[in-house]
Amino acid sequence: MTRVQVCGFQTTEPMLAAANAGADAVALVLIPGLKRSLSPDQAEELLADYRRQLGGRRGPEVVGLFGGQDAAEVNALVERLGLDAVQLCADEGMGYAAQMRAPIYKVIGIDPALPRAANLMRAMVLMQRHSMAGHRLVLDAKPQGAYGGTGQRLDWGVAADLAMAYETGLAGGLNPDKVAEAIAQVRPAGVDASSGIETDGEKDPDKVRAFVEAVRAADRERSPGGLRRLLGRRRA
Repeated sequence: MTRVQVCGFQTTEPMLAAANAGADAVALVLIPGLKRSLSPDQAEELLADYRRQLGGRRGPEVVGLFGGQDAAEVNALVERLGLDAVQLCADEGMGYAAQMRAPIYKVIGIDPALPRAANLMRAMVLMQRHSMAGHRLVLDAKPQGAYGGTGQRLDWGVAADLAMAYETGLAGGLNPDKVAEAIAQVRPAGVDASSGIETDGEKDPDKVRAFVEAVRAADRERSPGGLRRLLGRRRA
């Protein structure tokens, strides 16, 4: 089953929508200066309200997005906020990653400005290093100097080639209308949405639910029964 992560929350209602729809992870941006970033105090307040409204239920994994911050600062926030994992979104190397005290999702950036061969070569080197260290991988569109959440789609052909060699998540420009096609073409281990589930720059609970439901529907189509249904429709 495809792992579903919804990213960039700033209010409780859409987080609860994600949890109730069956998302596997909810993620907060903790990189200072970004559009959806929360301060430590804001994140603490949001998570307290979210966990209170869950009413003791076990919710999705809570992930913090970081980008090149001091490792000690990241570890302190992991403990303070009770994060289940960190997602490293910058060019953090293996030495930096080794200092983390939480499981790691490592974003491997695909730069739309680079040729396909250059992206493949660079990504494969990084994915090999991080996968051998036990880090989980996420492919995202990463224009020079960006951290993701731009709504920009990466080359799914590149992503599909890489997903054949490494178990990886997929981010970048995904929304409820596009995610089934992405899953069919790339076959990622997981998908991650942010800007594609917003209305007027705010997370939209209806779009959050639609995204999760679209992923689950795509998973059913990929199941053995789903394949038989698909072939049956084609014969008809």
